[in-house]
Parts: sequence; structure tokens; C-alpha cells
Amino acid sequence: MTGVSTFRTSLARGALGAVSGLLAGYTALAVAELVASLVRPQAGPVTVVGGAAIDRTPAPLKDFAIRTFGENDKLVLQLGILATLGLLGVVLGIVSLRYRRTGAAGVLLFGVIGAAAALTRPDSQGAADVLPSIVGALAGAAVLYLLAGKLAPGTAREPATAAPDPAPTDPAPRGWSRRGFLFAASVTAVAATGAGAVGRALTGRRGQGAAASRSAVELPAPASPAPPLPKGVQLKAEGISSFTTPNKDFYRVDTALVVPKTDADTWRLRIRGKGVRRPRTYTFRELLDRPLIERDITLTCVSNEVGGPYIGHARWLGVRLDDLLRECGVTPPSKGGTADQLVARSVDGMTLGSPVEDVMDGRDAMLAVGMNGEPLPFDHGFPVRMLVPGLYGYVSACKWIEEIELTTFDAYDPYWVKRKWARKAPIKTQARIDTPKPFARPAAGTVTIAGVAWAQHRGVQRVEIRVDDGPWQDADLAAQASTDTWRQWSFPWKTTPGGHTLTVRATDGTGTVQTEERTRTIPDGASGWHSVFVTAG
Repeated sequence: MTGVSTFRTSLARGALGAVSGLLAGYTALAVAELVASLVRPQAGPVTVVGGAAIDRTPAPLKDFAIRTFGENDKLVLQLGILATLGLLGVVLGIVSLRYRRTGAAGVLLFGVIGAAAALTRPDSQGAADVLPSIVGALAGAAVLYLLAGKLAPGTAREPATAAPDPAPTDPAPRGWSRRGFLFAASVTAVAATGAGAVGRALTGRRGQGAAASRSAVELPAPASPAPPLPKGVQLKAEGISSFTTPNKDFYRVDTALVVPKTDADTWRLRIRGKGVRRPRTYTFRELLDRPLIERDITLTCVSNEVGGPYIGHARWLGVRLDDLLRECGVTPPSKGGTADQLVARSVDGMTLGSPVEDVMDGRDAMLAVGMNGEPLPFDHGFPVRMLVPGLYGYVSACKWIEEIELTTFDAYDPYWVKRKWARKAPIKTQARIDTPKPFARPAAGTVTIAGVAWAQHRGVQRVEIRVDDGPWQDADLAAQASTDTWRQWSFPWKTTPGGHTLTVRATDGTGTVQTEERTRTIPDGASGWHSVFVTAG
């Protein structure tokens, strides 16, 4: 019985040791969140460690995450970080049963890792970003040291008696107080929860100021309105994408674990660099007071696989970017300018590089302030984002922009170029089948095959459908709004029973047929024909 009792005692202590480690980690994160709310929400340890992990993730793995988890990739990363921290907390808690200082030192080590990660972030503000991780780790280490002390083993002295009890007794564990541990653990959990709640409330209050500034924005009427959409841009085929993508459904692909929320009243845009003869800083109000253009533009992410969902169309309102650049004295390379790359910087430190020639060649490159009739949503760049028709987003569509620097491609590599993506990335011609869906079982008869095709800044002049290995047949094209928008198409297919492979390809406005060659998204966008397999009744 003595062995069984000892085993049960050890097992109970081990379980409570694991709990102490989890509580230490929970406390560290809660206190760090509170400190981050006072310093800068983006400096929280989960955010900076997650951001550093994204920065160091190989491009193929990043591409896999986007392809597999879609817009939930950031949530999966954060949950993975929390699960890892929880597991390490359990280990350190058990270790601390015998080595209290070693366990506490382990918690401090993770604080140092978080601080180091904060310093490596592109938007790092130095010592201020280190504080949340360090203060949180100190709190967590203190909690683990305290709770481990409540579980310290030992042998209590038995009182002297005239005649010793002949029956053997187990040594009484000195310092091992389940009640004392549970009380200390409960107090710790309540305090940590309170600290985290206060931190979230303070962070939310910060965001309320930015939200209030967005609510106060009244977008002026454009000096150059978008032409009315021609009749017939939206086909009446069931299952086809909406021509205009609602803001809530517009795809979001970026590296921001915490969406920046910037007050429009304090936001500034600085234009500087090589060949900028008159550097300027603009306020949000100054941009709104300028003549604005309104344009229908379809955006595409370079991470969009063949047939993928990362494309959307919106009506954008903004300031012509070439007008601002000329106002600052910038000359395009074709006219003797010395800078060939425009580097856009976001408030979260992201950098995107665009060819100056493309930005200033007359296309509707803009600094957008409105999307589908309302101020930009925070997820899509409020207060201001950049976009350049015809270029993939990673070289043109900087959200939350705050600086434009003119430089050269030889002198500077932006964020994604450092990670082996191409410096220049015009959007490739693509077509997608929206309906029928893969592995659908359409009934016998005539079935409408329909979808979208795009070749921004070149336009789409033809779409063809092939059933199995049969001949290519022309699809019916919807009206084209402009060469900067996608185009819908449909094809009436008279089914025959059995399984069939449906394939689509497009021809752009220059007469170039979409290539069959299948490539992945890295380094400059996917290519290849989209196919779906269906079984007709």
C-alpha cells in the first residue's frame, strides 16, 4: 500500500505541476497583453512571434498555408503558437517540481525570445516593443516559482513519543499542501484573467478612436466618375460569381496578425527618395480635397491557384498616384527619371515594390480611399491603400500605406522579393469555371457551364470550353466593363451520361491565348487551364 500511496502522491503532484506551468504561461500572456495595450497592441508576444514566424516561413510553405487554410491561416498560426506555449508550459511546470529556478528560467527564456522577435519585425519601435514580452515573462516566472514552492517535497518531523508506534508510517510531505496550492492557483487565475480583460478593453478603446474617424469620413463625389457598368456584365447563370464583390466577401491575403487600425485624423503619407525633387507629406483630408477618380478594377492575389478564390472586383475611389508623383517632381524612367522602383510602406512595416513606369504610364493607379461606395474597411487598408491595375497585389496593392519611397530595383528588395518572389509581376491571363462545381452530378439535358476570365489591363476577348478531349468551342461572353475588370462567360452544354472533364481557357485583348503550362504561384503567379470533373445523369 505504501508504494501505491507514494505513486498516487507523485501523480497528483505531477498533474498540479503541469497546471502550475499552464497558469504561468497564461499569466505571462495576460500581463503581456495588458502591457501591449499601454504601449502598442502589435507588440503582444503572440503577434510578434507569429509575425516573425511568417517572415521566416519558406515561400512554398506559406503558399501551402494559404491554399489549405485560406483566410484562416493566421488563426491556425496563432492557435499553433498557443498550443506550443501550452505544451512547453506543462513541461516547465513538471520540471519545476524538482528544479524551481530552472522552470522559472525557462519562462524567462521565452520572454527573451518574444523580445528578440519583436525587434526583428519590420515595424519594430525598439525598446517599447520589448516590454510586453519581458514584463509578461517576469510575471509568469514569478507565478511558476511561487506555485512550485507550494508543491515542494520534503519530510515533516514527527512529534516525540514515549513509545514509538511499531506500525510503519509513510513520511509526511512537508510543504506539499494541496489546499494551499489550489488557493494560490485560483488567485493567480483570477488575477491573470483580470489583467487580460483590462488589456483587451484598453486595446478596444484604441480601436474605437480609429473606428470613430472612419465613421466620420464623408467621401466626396468623384471629379472623374466611373462609367456606368454596361448592361449584361452580370450573367444570370446560377452559381456564377457576382460581378461586383461585396466588401464583406472580398478576399484578404496579408501578413498582419493584428489588423492595423489607424486614426484618419493623425494619418500621414510621406513621398520621398531618389528623383523626388519636392518631397511632400499629405494628410487624409488633403487627399480628400483633391480631384478624385472612381474606377472599376479587379484585384488578384499572386497566391491564387488556377481556379482559386483570391480575386475580387470593386468600384474604387481615390487619388491618381501619377499626379501625386509628378507634383513631387518624379519623372518616369522612359523620360529620363532616375528611379525605376516605387517602394510602398505600410504602417505594419510591410514593403511592396512597383515599377515606376507602370505606375506613371497612364493607367488608373491610385491611392484609394473608398471601396464600393464606402470608406475602405479596416481589413482592406483604411484609411488609404494603393492599387495598380494589371499587377498582382504583392507588387502593387499596399494596404495601410504611410510612405512612398522612390528607388531602384538594384538598390532595394521589398519584403516578398527577399523571399524569392519575382520583382515584377503582371497578372497572367486566367479563366475559372464557377459552375458546375467539381464532382457535381448535373442532370441529363442542357447544362450551363459558366465562370469568369481575367487579364487585367489587357482585357479578355475570347473564352473557349472543351469537353474531355473534344474540340475547343467558343463560350458566350458577357459585356466587358473595361480592360481592368474580369469578364463573365457561359456555355450551354448538352450532356451525355457518364463522367466528363470540362476545361476552360481565355484569350487576352492582345490576342495571346492562355498557356496550358501548369505552374505554381511562386515566383510570379500560377498558370494553366482550369478543369473540373463532373458526372452527368
